[in-house]
Amino acid sequence: QSFVMVTTEEDAVVIGKNRRYRKDKPWDHEGIDHWKVDAFKAEHSSGTFLEESSFATLFPAYREKYLREIWPALTKLLEPHGILPTLDLIEGSMKVSTTHKTFDPYIVLKARDLIKLLSRSVPLAQASKVLRDDVNCDVIKIGNLVRNKERFVKRRQRLIGPHGSTLKAIELLTDCFVLVQGNTVCALGDYKGLKQVRKIVEECMNNVHPVYNIKELMIKRELMKDEKLKNESWDRFLPKFKKNSSRKKRKRDEGEEESTKETREKKKKKEKYEPFPPLPTESKVDKMIESGEYFMSEKARKVEKEKERMKKAGIEKKKRMEEKEKDWIAPSMNEEEEMKRQKKAKSAKESKSEADNLKMQLEKVKKRTTEKKKSTTERGSQSASKYVAL
Repeated sequence: QSFVMVTTEEDAVVIGKNRRYRKDKPWDHEGIDHWKVDAFKAEHSSGTFLEESSFATLFPAYREKYLREIWPALTKLLEPHGILPTLDLIEGSMKVSTTHKTFDPYIVLKARDLIKLLSRSVPLAQASKVLRDDVNCDVIKIGNLVRNKERFVKRRQRLIGPHGSTLKAIELLTDCFVLVQGNTVCALGDYKGLKQVRKIVEECMNNVHPVYNIKELMIKRELMKDEKLKNESWDRFLPKFKKNSSRKKRKRDEGEEESTKETREKKKKKEKYEPFPPLPTESKVDKMIESGEYFMSEKARKVEKEKERMKKAGIEKKKRMEEKEKDWIAPSMNEEEEMKRQKKAKSAKESKSEADNLKMQLEKVKKRTTEKKKSTTERGSQSASKYVAL
């Protein structure tokens, strides 16, 4: 590669052959923000659109009242952008379409996001921010991530937190507006924040508590303030959470409890070697084939089920009748004699208890009389001694 010497008054500079004709760019300097999105104005458009483009979304019945109240404000909001919104209460849908006044080609997609957020219970004050160039939205579907309904409700509540504290922390750390409604999570903000929100939501539905991600975001925010660590890896500062398997703990607890001789002997004994694998468990279809129910028609199956139900009902009815008739069956001779003996034994016990009570009362009376006599004799002796002393 050949080089050319370019001499100036101050000093000589060596420039490569390929870069000889490159000139300085005074408009491009370090102070320029290359990621900044400039606002699209009516002056930048080439003219009206050739065709009309429109988007429509359905909304639930409980949002109808709010949308009726809000619709005049929405039409006023979209009027300067040249977008025409229409509300169809019969079909339960909202539509957004371009007009001859529309100059921004991307504003239709922004208006589509706006009506989508309104249908997902986002208030107009927040949803209207989507029309800005630096704000975007993301509707995360969480309904299909968890099969069990109870587990889904618990994990969704975990995302919200007590009195909405977890959701508020996510909003502050990601600089996004987040709303959990039904089977979706709506988020409003910049692309970086939306990416973080999606990660937190999806991991929460996959049984990872949002507190771990919140802690990580807090550490990253503190590390961003330090200028020395800007170009370094932050892996050493970020926490590494390991998943503790509960099955191992259960096995340990069970092992501690089972400390008897029988369990030890069972462990020592080795099971006999069987070359063949165990038989597979019978499915419902296999059982139906064995019983012959599989080859029957639906009517025959219903008739058999009805017969079985009637049999069970008849057996239960007999049991109830027998229990009711027990009170009306006359006792046998042996039972009568046993009843008489039991009555005599009870009466004897009662008479004995009465006699014992009388004895106890008499003994108490005797004790009282003897105590009174003693007290009177003691008083008389004391008075006589006093008289003799005088």
